[in-house]
Amino acid sequence: MASETGEVAPAANREGETPVLERTETGDEATVVEEGTELERTIGLRGGLAIGIGTMIGAGIFVFPGIAAGDAGPAAAASFAIGAVIALLVALPTAELATAMPRSGGGYYYISRGMGALFGAVVGLSLWFGLVFASAFYLVGFGFYAQAVLDRLGVSLGGFDVVIPLALLCGAFLTVLNVTGTENAASLQNAVVGILLAIIVSFLSYGGLSAVGVVGAAEPIGEPFLSQGALSVLTTAALVFTSYLGFAQVATVAGEIKRPSRNLPLAMVGSVVVVGVLYVATIFVAVSAFGSQRLSTLGETAMVAVAESFLGPLGAIAILVGGLLATVSSANASVLSTSRAIYAVSKDALLPRWASRISLRYGTPHVALGLAGGPILLLVALGEVEVLAEVASFLHLIMYGLMCVALVALRRNEPAWYDPDFRVPAYPLVPVLGALASFALLGFMQRLSQVVGLAIMLLSAVWYYYYAADVTLRGVV
Repeated sequence: MASETGEVAPAANREGETPVLERTETGDEATVVEEGTELERTIGLRGGLAIGIGTMIGAGIFVFPGIAAGDAGPAAAASFAIGAVIALLVALPTAELATAMPRSGGGYYYISRGMGALFGAVVGLSLWFGLVFASAFYLVGFGFYAQAVLDRLGVSLGGFDVVIPLALLCGAFLTVLNVTGTENAASLQNAVVGILLAIIVSFLSYGGLSAVGVVGAAEPIGEPFLSQGALSVLTTAALVFTSYLGFAQVATVAGEIKRPSRNLPLAMVGSVVVVGVLYVATIFVAVSAFGSQRLSTLGETAMVAVAESFLGPLGAIAILVGGLLATVSSANASVLSTSRAIYAVSKDALLPRWASRISLRYGTPHVALGLAGGPILLLVALGEVEVLAEVASFLHLIMYGLMCVALVALRRNEPAWYDPDFRVPAYPLVPVLGALASFALLGFMQRLSQVVGLAIMLLSAVWYYYYAADVTLRGVV
């Protein structure tokens, strides 16, 4: 575990494994440096923004409006706004940590270096499963939209529900795509996000004008803003927070970001701001068009009906295409980030070393991608949308809160290697508020999600004491 100065010793070698760290002697002092091949930096600012925006834009706009409106009424817009504020409070400290430690692994890497191996192991393994739950949620969303497309085209499958089979096929495809190269996945992400933004901005432009009576013949719904009560705003914020996981996924691929001192903060903060505005506007437009009660009956594809009410069949087709692209984009970025979390934990010997092997042909962590894709497909088979979303939110909120704590710890100790190119403004207020808000939101989740999240954290701690209690880490060198 970390010493009082933030320095930690090399990891113990394990029989049959390549040492994680290499120890070299210089005079009276020993220097420990990380051994092994680093991933190539191939992702620029556009790619970083595409990962952040592409991950977040899927669930928030195309899957959640009907569910959130049913839970919180028109105030669902406030739920998304609360989520954006919390995400921003965490994104700023994360940006500082990322510029000080531009390594793959994101939150795991920062917490392990700031708070020690035990916290790092619990967060790293929990992040693995948190991203697995998020990826499965996005893929199930893809399945709903894909089935809606088939229904729209009049393709009859004899009443057979193809949501889960289509989600499984998409998950397998994205896993293979990421194995064949980060640039392939990043290129897909850039293209998808560009098309998505064009569709969404067009939809919101018309929908916003319709909501205020400039175009169309929409009648005012007249529904009270807090029709479901004030508490529902917070419980819904806890549910939809899955929508804001994208900025942290940028940090998980920090080791592959070009010019990280500039591009990491811009990608993380920029993606939260852009997507937060789009979420709030989308809920406003959707509720203005249909009212929350009617919207809630339309489920995961509610936005198709809203678009069709505005622009007819053309609007429905545009949103169906957007929903397919958005859920693919979210799932693609999540599969990529899940593998990098596994890769980072394995490099530190908290998982078997073979999990961090890199494909000589493609330069990607192919074993880690397999360990990501397999559990994702298992969870997809369950198809429980709300539970998948909340468990992902629970585990990420734990990580977000601890990242803020890690920043305060590192600032207090100021180890020699901690030299960020970006410093969070209004320190320590921002990280303290980020930690408190992240932990507080956990209390508003449904009991099943809390139990599953805590069980994953407990099992992660058990694994650490069983497998890696002798592993200690050192700060970035």
